[in-house]
Amino acid sequence: MKKRRIVLASVLKPVDDTRMFEKMGGSLAGIYEVHIVGYPGSARLPEHGDVFVYPLRPFRRISLGRLLAPWRILARVVALQPAVFVFCTHELIFVALLARLLTSCRLVYDVRENYYRNILYTAAFPRVLRPLVAGYVRVWEHVGAGFIHNFLLAEKGYALELSFGHGRRTIIENKLRRPPAVAPAPRLTPARNFLFTGTLSEITGLFTALDLLEQLHRHDPAVRGTIIGYCALVAERQSLRARLATMPYVTLHGGDRLVPHPAIEYEILRADVGILAYPPNPATEHSFPTKLYEYLGYRLPILLIDYAPWVTYAARFDAAVTFQPASFDAPRTLQQLRGKTFYSAPPEDVFWEHEGERLRTVIDALVRR
Repeated sequence: MKKRRIVLASVLKPVDDTRMFEKMGGSLAGIYEVHIVGYPGSARLPEHGDVFVYPLRPFRRISLGRLLAPWRILARVVALQPAVFVFCTHELIFVALLARLLTSCRLVYDVRENYYRNILYTAAFPRVLRPLVAGYVRVWEHVGAGFIHNFLLAEKGYALELSFGHGRRTIIENKLRRPPAVAPAPRLTPARNFLFTGTLSEITGLFTALDLLEQLHRHDPAVRGTIIGYCALVAERQSLRARLATMPYVTLHGGDRLVPHPAIEYEILRADVGILAYPPNPATEHSFPTKLYEYLGYRLPILLIDYAPWVTYAARFDAAVTFQPASFDAPRTLQQLRGKTFYSAPPEDVFWEHEGERLRTVIDALVRR
């Protein structure tokens, strides 16, 4: 029997995006024929059986190409005639509604961020425009909610923050796809090679992490840092470059380009300590960073900002040493890191398996309707 088609799409996320391709696509492949549309990803796209990818034409974040991207996605969806269309950004709400009208497909909104809060409380838009843009997005989410069959929430906290989609929500967290092939034993760390991964931005703690590295290196010149990820905002990218020009002991991978997730996993395996340093911000108040699951899954010791939900979770596995940016003490922190045995309890509930099962349950139910 011919497999039913599922389309997953995003405007800015690459076709080999970890959540879309590896996690969601990998969980649905074999049962369904999965098609992914998104921004161009790695030069060498991964292969995954029943997962087919369609890179959009490259475009700048503010350009005519970005305005046309949703319509190109709509054309692809209409051509593929999927049973279910999973869209991973608010930018696709309008074309998703058109896709439902033109193809009778079921709609699933993968809510990766609280876009309203992100726009309102970050520097992605000029301050004067933020309330207008945030309000526009939230209105469209409410308008679309009546036509969307299910909402996938990438964070448990979004259930507290979002006022639409009640009764049609499924929490699918961004946990680690699979356990590492060889799980490291409980260990001490030399705490010399520090790592910061993922989205490179002030809101994710990038500049806080650089402050920490500066102080740690000043106390112990053997300390080195690696920064790997994509910095989307031009102003922040310029600030990062200027800062790194004074910090030759910190290596940057990415910055102005997307980084394949295997490259990030490689750096996690090489590092002694991962830095998680999100500063307080309403946009991330209820977030549970993907990198926390990744560091825990790979049993990487963590230098963790003192935020109670994350500290409590990491404490279950003896995974972290905590800090407060305003009172950071480099000598004491290095002493704590080098004197602690990490992961005396193996991490649990940090892997994707159960999230994938919940995703398949949602899709199966929609396909059977």
